[in-house]
Amino acid sequence: MTKVTLDKLLGIDYPVIVAPMFLISNTKMIKAALQNGVSAAFPALNYRTDQELRAAIKDIKSFSSKPFGVNLIVNKSNPKYKGQLETLLELKVDYIITSLGSPREVIEKCRPLGIKVFCDVVDLAYAKKVEELGADGIIAVNSRAGGHAGNIDPKTLVKLLTENCNIPVISAGGIAKGKDLKDIMNSGAAGASIGTIFIACEESEISQEYKQAMVDYGEKDIVRTNKLSGSPLTVINTPYVQQLGTSANLLEWILNNNKTLKKYAKMLIAFRGMKAVEKAAFSATYKTIWCAGPAIEHVKSIRPMGDIVKTLTTEYDQAKD
Repeated sequence: MTKVTLDKLLGIDYPVIVAPMFLISNTKMIKAALQNGVSAAFPALNYRTDQELRAAIKDIKSFSSKPFGVNLIVNKSNPKYKGQLETLLELKVDYIITSLGSPREVIEKCRPLGIKVFCDVVDLAYAKKVEELGADGIIAVNSRAGGHAGNIDPKTLVKLLTENCNIPVISAGGIAKGKDLKDIMNSGAAGASIGTIFIACEESEISQEYKQAMVDYGEKDIVRTNKLSGSPLTVINTPYVQQLGTSANLLEWILNNNKTLKKYAKMLIAFRGMKAVEKAAFSATYKTIWCAGPAIEHVKSIRPMGDIVKTLTTEYDQAKD
């Protein structure tokens, strides 16, 4: 069966979504992406209030008619979920990317409005579930993704999902160059969700220290930590991360594995961890916890968002099949 590619599905020039990145994605980055032939998404949680979320969506819509999306955390760790969903439905965003929970309600409410729903998955079992629920596409989060990564390498995961599912598979993780995009498309992916190479763009509002770290560190410096969000998170192995350690200590392990305490422990760890990540992202601090994926290897300078997109798409056009 020939599966529709992301560019055809969304009506864009290239099969790329600039990934929604917690604390990093903003309206300036989305606009630059839309101007240069790709789509982009941002996390709803990047905006503290409903008013700010609405303003961001309206700002992008007034700038461009090109499709963009919003990432929604759909489990209990996001107390704003219900309100955020209603806002996205009312303002008719083009697509929603669901993470960390069941997308059933999102799919049921989006379908009558023509809003597409793409679901983050890390394995075949969950991919089959969201397909049965009526998802429009799968975001295949692989072992080379930044942030919350999966455990299966990109090509293996794409092959597994495309051979067993009948909806488009969008690969997430490890894409840094046009050749990488061409290769994953040739493996059967409908498109790619790409994040790390855009972190150090001029338009992002993170600290200069974070941006410079994206240039100074490489793939060998990316580690996974269990200490920040209740789930493995990929970060740059700064001296502070080395001091903190990447494995849960005994107390954290007990809390995470006790049935009664597990839910509350995860919420507390996630809250504290994300507050630490937020502080490090926007200010100079010795407590440097900076999220990134292995594609950091290819970040060589701080550049305008549009230039990074153009380099990627030009390389893609020039890449041999």
